[in-house]
Amino acid sequence: MKKNHKSYPIQKTEEEWKKELDPTSFHVLREKGTERPFTGEYYLNKETGIYECKACGNEIFHSSSKYDSGCGWPAFTEPVSPDAIEVQMDYSHFMIREEILCGKCGSHLGHRFPDGPKNRGGIRYCINSVSMDFKKE
Repeated sequence: MKKNHKSYPIQKTEEEWKKELDPTSFHVLREKGTERPFTGEYYLNKETGIYECKACGNEIFHSSSKYDSGCGWPAFTEPVSPDAIEVQMDYSHFMIREEILCGKCGSHLGHRFPDGPKNRGGIRYCINSVSMDFKKE
């Protein structure tokens, strides 16, 4: 994983992350991978609760901000708090995007786009299911 500009409260070596995460989660969270669209565990989840970073347990999104964007990944309109995530520019794959990282451990969660519901701020947080755990309320 490329080093981020920020020092995060939760610091572990890549070897430690590899021991704690399953291979797919490690690939997405620590190597900035992605899951195939329409395949994620939480894509169609409509239960009430909190989505947490799978790597560290940081609360990142509440189900009340989740909506069906049709993009193939869970989509949210806002994080639980501004410091729950970090946004940095991503220039990979010949695109310019805003990458979403966990605010506590720096793990890759997904990307942010300016095509969300206008009545809810106009932002879409497109997040990999495999990068999250869900705690039902």
